[in-house]
Amino acid sequence: MKRAAELRQVSDWSDFARGHRLRELLDQRRPAEAPGRVVASPDGQHLLLLWNQPPCPPRIVAFQRLGTDGGALERSWQPPQPPVAGLLFLEGCGGAAAWVLAVVWEQGRTELWHLVPAVGWHLLQSLELSCGGRARIVSICNWGSRLVWCEERPPLNVQQTPEKRAFRYCICTRDIQMGEKGAQLSPLRIVLHNSPAYQVLASSSGVFLVPTPATFSGVAKCVLIWRWENTDIVVAAPSRECISTKVLHPGKEVDFKKLILKYVGILASMEILDIHSCSLSPSRGLLLVTNSGVVDLVQPNGLWRPVFDFGESDLILGVGVQLKVFGDTLACLLGGVLCLVDLNSRQLLEKKLLSTEMLLLDFHAQEEEAAVLQLLGPNGIYHLDFSETGKDHQPEPTLVEMVFEEACKYYQRRSLSSSQLTVEKLKKGGMFQAPIALSSILSHSLASKDKKNGALPEPYAKLLSTMQLEMQSYQNLEFLKSCVVGASKNEVDNYGEELVEQELNRLLHLDLNRENLVYMNTIFSSFPVASWKAIQTHLQLQQNGDGLLIARATPDVWKKILGGPVPCLGKQETSLNGVVPLFELICLSLYQFKPKWLPRFVELSQQYVGTSWAYNKEGPEGGVPLYKRALAVLTRKSSCSVDYPEMEIELLLCSQRPKAILQALDLLIRHRRWQHVMDAAEKFSRLSPLLNKEIFIVLLGEFAQHRALDPYLDMLWELYPSDLSASDILSIIQQHLPQTEHNHPPFLPDGAPHLTVGLLKPLLHRLACCSASQNEIYTDVLQGPSFPPPTPPRHQQVAAKKTPAQEEVVRRTLHDHTQGTLFEGK
Repeated sequence: MKRAAELRQVSDWSDFARGHRLRELLDQRRPAEAPGRVVASPDGQHLLLLWNQPPCPPRIVAFQRLGTDGGALERSWQPPQPPVAGLLFLEGCGGAAAWVLAVVWEQGRTELWHLVPAVGWHLLQSLELSCGGRARIVSICNWGSRLVWCEERPPLNVQQTPEKRAFRYCICTRDIQMGEKGAQLSPLRIVLHNSPAYQVLASSSGVFLVPTPATFSGVAKCVLIWRWENTDIVVAAPSRECISTKVLHPGKEVDFKKLILKYVGILASMEILDIHSCSLSPSRGLLLVTNSGVVDLVQPNGLWRPVFDFGESDLILGVGVQLKVFGDTLACLLGGVLCLVDLNSRQLLEKKLLSTEMLLLDFHAQEEEAAVLQLLGPNGIYHLDFSETGKDHQPEPTLVEMVFEEACKYYQRRSLSSSQLTVEKLKKGGMFQAPIALSSILSHSLASKDKKNGALPEPYAKLLSTMQLEMQSYQNLEFLKSCVVGASKNEVDNYGEELVEQELNRLLHLDLNRENLVYMNTIFSSFPVASWKAIQTHLQLQQNGDGLLIARATPDVWKKILGGPVPCLGKQETSLNGVVPLFELICLSLYQFKPKWLPRFVELSQQYVGTSWAYNKEGPEGGVPLYKRALAVLTRKSSCSVDYPEMEIELLLCSQRPKAILQALDLLIRHRRWQHVMDAAEKFSRLSPLLNKEIFIVLLGEFAQHRALDPYLDMLWELYPSDLSASDILSIIQQHLPQTEHNHPPFLPDGAPHLTVGLLKPLLHRLACCSASQNEIYTDVLQGPSFPPPTPPRHQQVAAKKTPAQEEVVRRTLHDHTQGTLFEGK
């Protein structure tokens, strides 16, 4: 929308004490007589004018608004006083002294002035910042009570080469603590030594070190950023952005030559930063204007963003360019021309020709950008107002249409129906692929409206709240990507883990179509360790007090893992064209990094499937059961800390399925792990009588073949199913007795013991007891109250005497089958 900017005068100096004198000092025709710098106090009630051009002595004149307690300040310092290096406003100790003016000279001497109500300006204290008598401050800045400056330390050897003399600067810092008894300086700390000359500018995120004309040309190609919260130094260049990041260790200083030595080759291929002017935007970063008319924004993380190109012809030789950000607009004052640039679209909004040269007035707002642009001229102070005109006065429909139009462009789809494409449809379909582009329309266009009205209309609030999480996710992702560039190996590993975790979190909230699944496969293969840690976080995998694995994942995460595409049995590769489903990816990570957790994870997955989906062809197990999918994973991984057969057995047992359990028992028997065989048989025989019967038949056959199960006969007989008769038992034993030769030796080879009736006696007693109990049941059924009591049956007596007969039958049967082998030793 088009906006018209209008300058409105808010002060003609009549609201300032000695306003006529102030007008005269500002309206000087000779450049040498005009003040070199005009600054405003943090409260906006005082204006300070500084003359600092040799050979004239340094001079400061202060003016205050009417109604403000205090007095005038007009002070000059006679030679041999050096030039003033900077005027700084420091945080006071509270009460009346909310701020303190610091006048810093080049040799390091500092005077602290504060305003006493009803008395006037008072010299509070004098301090010495520099420790060396030959040091010279070339640039100084502050953020709150922290001072940072670039200090020249001339060497004792005056015969040094120009290259060595160029690296005789240091970046120093000190804190000034203001108290009721005066100011106290913290110890001097050198952040960077052997440094070239830099101009320093401080913000809440760090200090920008900008090359100056005095900077050695070989290194005047990049900007350094000292981030005190991150305790590191970032080297940034326009073509390479963030070149490197150097971590600062407590109590140690950084050698500039060592810092830049390994990037000499990169710097040699870069052009010199031909900086014309620079300014600081506390909320955005550093603004640079080159001599070719290009305006760039350098962010604290080292990212370099082009803003606008004025062209070399618009720059006036010898006249500095003043830059000021207010809201989403960049104001560039080039002599008597004011240019307004939209920071979002990087388009020139307006170019205004001013009737007189003005200065951008900065009220020292460190915490946030000023919402109004203020200009200072000889006739007073002016505000720049934007007025909305014509049809553009109703922004709501226009903005909503713009959002939908941008959405259609970025998502490359059009609505085939007459219904409008809504944000809900975009979000539901997982189509937010350009949230930053869309959010810039909202967040920047609505910033001023939000501040003025406090609440957004419904269309704005709905759009902004819908995209807020997407915006934050993408911003975090871009920030991590920028931090990885130039970081050390340990830092890259940490950033990589955080990056993978954010990416998996984003993908788990989208539909796992083929494109997203391919991307997830790439992440798992490229960053296996980071992916394993991310899976632990999202599934909350941990062991409880009993050492048992538990997972506290949300239902949405479980459905993404188990409800994705399912391969067909034996066609895992061809059905998905080589793309591994998410469940298999997690099993691969478990098998690689924590194999003992894999069976339990499969068991937890089956439990969730049983409680969330009905077991049918449409469920997540419609293609292949989960335990078989996990078994298929074992063939993908050639090396692991747990042997393949062991893991296969555990996965088969955790399936809780009869065929799989019997298959696991067969593997255990094959590996002759009898204790494990009996433990598994005792545990899983309780699942169903049919499974108990199958397990007993298998183990009875093993018992008939060899004597390895003899120590576990008590456990084996406990598994006896009551529906097996004596003939069934004999048939099983006959089928599994080892084959013997007709001319067999008197003893079995290897001293193997014989199968004797004594080993079968406990089983035969169980057979007898079970038969007796069954007969008693049938007797109770035949009895009834309407019939006379029958003759006492003889079946009980026969049954009681049946045990010796059964023993004789078994003895004869075994003797006939083995041709006397069992009883030759008798």
